[in-house]
Order: sequence, then C-alpha cells, then structure tokens
Amino acid sequence: MLRKFRVKINEKEYLVEMEEIGAPAPTAAPAAAPVVEQAAPAAPVTPSPVSGTVVSGETIEAPMPGNILDVMVKVGDTVSVEQPLLVLEAMKMENEIVAPKAGKVVAVYVTKGTAIDVGEPMITIE
Repeated sequence: MLRKFRVKINEKEYLVEMEEIGAPAPTAAPAAAPVVEQAAPAAPVTPSPVSGTVVSGETIEAPMPGNILDVMVKVGDTVSVEQPLLVLEAMKMENEIVAPKAGKVVAVYVTKGTAIDVGEPMITIE
C-alpha cells in the first residue's frame, strides 16, 4: 500500500511516498493450532459514533510507532483526499498523516499525547 507523508526538514517541506513492503497478510489460524488463553490487556478507550457499534469503512493504521502530537479531525467531520488528519511524531520527526480518500470520519481511536505502535488503528473514514 502506497502512503504519502509530508516531512519538514530545516524548515523545508518534502512530500514523501512510501510503500509498505513485506507486511504480513491477515490469515486464518490453522484448525490444529493450540489455543492458549491469556488475560486480555486493558483496552484503550475507543471513541466511536455510537458505543458498541461495529465501525465500517477504511481504517488508517499507524505506519510506525510514535506519539500523537495533534488530532485535526473528530467523528462526523467530512474530509477530502490528502487532507491532514493527525500529526505522528516518530524518531524526532513530525509526520502528517493524511486522508487516503474522501469521506466522513466515523471513528477516532487516538488522542493527543498518546503513544501508538505500528498497525494500531488511528482513524476510520467511511
């Protein structure tokens, strides 16, 4: 999947396109796989339009681990392609995460100041 990032270095902005390579495709667990039960970790609060509903749409996941510096949209906002959604700080660089498509924000899973890991959901656009 090709993703675009706006990177600022020494007060000069660059538009960088990155392709995710080698990401494992989701697969079903084999039928013979042993089941190990573990205590579920405490889940973070997930704001969504209606509590307990399944959110559909395209979910934007964290491309790298980092800290959320700013969230520029909220549930219900209409966004356009390439519109900035949030700022993710990773390796002392501020990465602006933009909308991959136009639509309506149906869920925001992060808040300003929180840490996030690769692949964690950030925003869902329908």
